[in-house]
Amino acid sequence: MKRVRILFQGDSITDAGRDRRNFRDLGHGYPKYAAELLKAENPDIDFDFINLGISGNRTSQLFDRITTDFIEIDADIISILIGINDIWHRYNWDRIPTSDAQLELNYRSLLQQLKAKTHAKIVIMAPFYLDAEENAFIREDLKTVGPIVKKLADEFADVYVPLDVHFAEALKSQPAPLSYSDDGVHPNVGGSEIIGRIYAEALKPLLK
Repeated sequence: MKRVRILFQGDSITDAGRDRRNFRDLGHGYPKYAAELLKAENPDIDFDFINLGISGNRTSQLFDRITTDFIEIDADIISILIGINDIWHRYNWDRIPTSDAQLELNYRSLLQQLKAKTHAKIVIMAPFYLDAEENAFIREDLKTVGPIVKKLADEFADVYVPLDVHFAEALKSQPAPLSYSDDGVHPNVGGSEIIGRIYAEALKPLLK
């Protein structure tokens, strides 16, 4: 039987309350729903799902974890969803803010190392924001951060998942953003299910 190890990496959207004592615990977010779909749709594949997302992480912290939490995992597919905290921490935390240029450098450095030191296929998922008055400032910053992530995906990724585009499409039939996220950033069950479904669909070319 074909074996495929998939590593989910990112911030709280990926972490989603996982048990950090067990890196195969997927939490209650999109990795859980994606794994369920992938197993159901590919009974001939023996999947090993690992979730190492950490709430609050920015691009710099992902790079800091590159050896233990990326390279040593020896995954066949590495999925990354990061960037929203690089924006959010510009406003909500008393920390050194991450500029767009620094975000790109952090992310690029991470991806260069993954290409050089792993055999993994890379999936980059775009950061997104669902309109909620509480965090409306994020929308403006995504206008520059989104294209940076897309540019890096074009250069390094085997699969790019434009979550912002997919959510815009979902909102045509369910136009209330809070149906998918209470604060515009963290998906609820409905939002996590959508991301899981989008993710499982996007991985099909890598599993053939």
